[in-house]
Amino acid sequence: MVQPIRKAVFPVAGLGTRFLPATKVMPKEMLTIVDKPLIQYAVEEAMEAGIEEFVLVTGRGKHLMEDHFDHAYELEAILTERGKEAELEAVERVAPDPGKLSYTRQRRPLGLGHAVWCARQFIAGDPFAVVLPDDLIQAGPGCLKQMVAAYEEVGGNIVAVEDVPREQTDRYGILDVADDDGRLVRAKGLVEKPKPADAPSTLSIIGRYILQPEVFEHLDKHETGAGGEIQLTDAMAKTVGDIPFHGLRFEGRRFDCGTKLGFVAANVAFAAARDDLRGDIREVLREII
Repeated sequence: MVQPIRKAVFPVAGLGTRFLPATKVMPKEMLTIVDKPLIQYAVEEAMEAGIEEFVLVTGRGKHLMEDHFDHAYELEAILTERGKEAELEAVERVAPDPGKLSYTRQRRPLGLGHAVWCARQFIAGDPFAVVLPDDLIQAGPGCLKQMVAAYEEVGGNIVAVEDVPREQTDRYGILDVADDDGRLVRAKGLVEKPKPADAPSTLSIIGRYILQPEVFEHLDKHETGAGGEIQLTDAMAKTVGDIPFHGLRFEGRRFDCGTKLGFVAANVAFAAARDDLRGDIREVLREII
């Protein structure tokens, strides 16, 4: 039996320069899809998957996320006084249980691998998940819950994957495929941001990972890779052969909310999926288009 996944790391130290001036003082992870910030979607997805302990790897100017997951006593008192029960429930259910949410700082932007390494004391030798809030996935059950189910079948390291156009392989970590049953892909290696001509496949890693703690043995070396950064995929690649490595083709739709187009598309898609907005948003889109 595999060891259960109870911890998750959320790397949220990025500057969000693509969304300036909106992100001049507000973390990009606090940008909202309809009425919830990206970070809340990520935490809720992890909670659905059975995650019990959460650590946000933050940087300077990220205190709004800490406030978001804290009690807002004055707001809650006003909502209670005015009888706004639905709004009060929405505010109160934001945070995990007390003592389950932690924060640590990534002092310098040295890459995703370095951000995960900053959470090493929190992980303390357990398998763990990594969730990138920029990758918002519309799915039921959630992507991470699907991955946990696959992990219980095969163990080891698992990443969420999807096929991308070959000309885009230099934007992603790409799997070198050994076997593929259409759902689970066994990888014999992976390459970070290969040129299209050099890519071993078009199967790209997106922002969901289940990892064994052995990855820290390689992250501890702080070796740099593509872009001069400490790449998580490089450390993962070095565990292949010692630890099973699979990619899961998840069921659902991914929105790259690190881009303006993906962010706008996510707002439309999530609004269109809601009973209280579905009809109105479609009518508005017809009028605009």
